[in-house]
Amino acid sequence: MPWALLAPCLLVLLLVLGYPLTRLVALSFQKFEQPQLWGFQQPEQVGLANFTRILGDGEFWAVVVRTVLFAGGAVTLTMVLGMLTALLLQRVSGWVKVLVNIALVAGWGMPVIVATAIFKWLFDTDYGVLNWLLSRLPGVDMIGHNWFAGGPQGLAVIMLLVVWGAVPFVAITLGAGLTQVPRELEEAARLDGAGSWGVFRYVTLPVLKPIIVMLTTLSVIWDMGVFPQVFVMRNGHPEAEFQLLTTYSYDKAFVVNDYGGGSAIALVTVVLLLGVVAVYMRQMLRIGEVG
Repeated sequence: MPWALLAPCLLVLLLVLGYPLTRLVALSFQKFEQPQLWGFQQPEQVGLANFTRILGDGEFWAVVVRTVLFAGGAVTLTMVLGMLTALLLQRVSGWVKVLVNIALVAGWGMPVIVATAIFKWLFDTDYGVLNWLLSRLPGVDMIGHNWFAGGPQGLAVIMLLVVWGAVPFVAITLGAGLTQVPRELEEAARLDGAGSWGVFRYVTLPVLKPIIVMLTTLSVIWDMGVFPQVFVMRNGHPEAEFQLLTTYSYDKAFVVNDYGGGSAIALVTVVLLLGVVAVYMRQMLRIGEVG
């Protein structure tokens, strides 16, 4: 009976995820370019040649490092700001909490393309609101400043966009988790002389650890897979210093028309994410054993 009930969901997952993943694996071991795409030539099996080529490419490893740094920074900011927001919501009045939650849900529900367009306007070189606001400060002249003149600065703007869209989910989830922290344990810790930091470290964090591990893992997976924010922010043509694994794979496949190489890059990305999932599963099993 359980398998019968799960069968429809498993079938949908198999069709939606199974076929694309199988096709991706097949393409990564083939020479598949425009002649093969249009049917002029048959796909040629090349074994591990695509993987050997990309793993021996210095540009690929630069993109990997950039992606890891980008995801690490975005996840760290998301978790810290989400936790601070959740803790703040525990200490404000009811009507303020309602307003903040409405704002969080509205931001969370905003389509990525719309949010990206708004950020493009905020950081625009000629008409950006941020440049105008910063230029109002004494001794600061940001009029005409191009935030996307360099990769690190431009990626920092994109990281803020990613964090802005991710914080609401983290804050709301952690806020729900905070309601499960026993108040008597917090009061006992305070009676024993623990300050606010001590209560948070030794009482709140252990209770929230399963939720934090889950949210961190999901954030890593989502931020490693960032695509529309970079693609739209750079008008569909990300420069070399803006390339992440997702956009790099897209460019290899659909700009250079090297579908085999693009599939190999995408498959390596999947393997990296599977490593993150493995760490998550290990942490959850360890938490279950301790519990």
